[in-house]
Amino acid sequence: MSAPQLVVHRDKELMAQAAAARLITRIVDAQTARGSASVVLTGGRNGNGLLAALSSAPARDAIDWSRLDLWWGDERYLPDGDPERNVTQAREALLDSVPLDPARVHAMPASDGSFGSDVEAAAASYAAELAAAAGPEDHASVPSFDVLMLGVGPDTHVASLFPELPAVRETERTVVGVHGAPKPPSTRISLTLPAIRAAREVWLLAAGEDKAMAAAIALSGAGEVQAPAAGAYGRSRTLWLLDAAAASELPRDLYPPASA
Repeated sequence: MSAPQLVVHRDKELMAQAAAARLITRIVDAQTARGSASVVLTGGRNGNGLLAALSSAPARDAIDWSRLDLWWGDERYLPDGDPERNVTQAREALLDSVPLDPARVHAMPASDGSFGSDVEAAAASYAAELAAAAGPEDHASVPSFDVLMLGVGPDTHVASLFPELPAVRETERTVVGVHGAPKPPSTRISLTLPAIRAAREVWLLAAGEDKAMAAAIALSGAGEVQAPAAGAYGRSRTLWLLDAAAASELPRDLYPPASA
């Protein structure tokens, strides 16, 4: 478990640009060290804002896109191509404009796929795909993701792990079907906390005044069942990337600034 580090930016636009630059550096470093890199994407306005900033960053061409594996932390269980799906939004923001290897873009199953309405079977299929990609050097039945990004919801949810719901209590499975999510759509697929914690680095993104209390609660020692963001941390680094509005309820001396 790594202690949280905090970086606060002036506004959400600067946060997105700085996070994109940080991600480029992290991917290039991983590819230099091991030949490839793996990143878990998040949806929502902050995740998509980061991808849009990455798309327009001049340094994006430093990445060898053909040697990058992309996974998702969660997905709305909707038909393929639905505009509300995280993968659809990610393709629009970035993925369609870079030369990725399609075999290394690991989208979560859609509701009009081979599993139909059986979201649990769809989740089990994604868990099997993760397990197949994990190597003997990995610490769990998922790859050791270089960076796993999570948006933080106003209720402290991350991925599709909502406070008090069964998914946030899961300790064995790496991927679960989510039923009765409090924000639509109610049926989703999500990585669990054990899968999230297998990542080398976990980055939590929060911008806007509506995220201020969530950040304060999660960083104040709350339990993960009541505040799932509090249970999201990486093996070597846990990085909170916020704008000034989202950090407005935090004591300035709560955590020191993260190093570059």
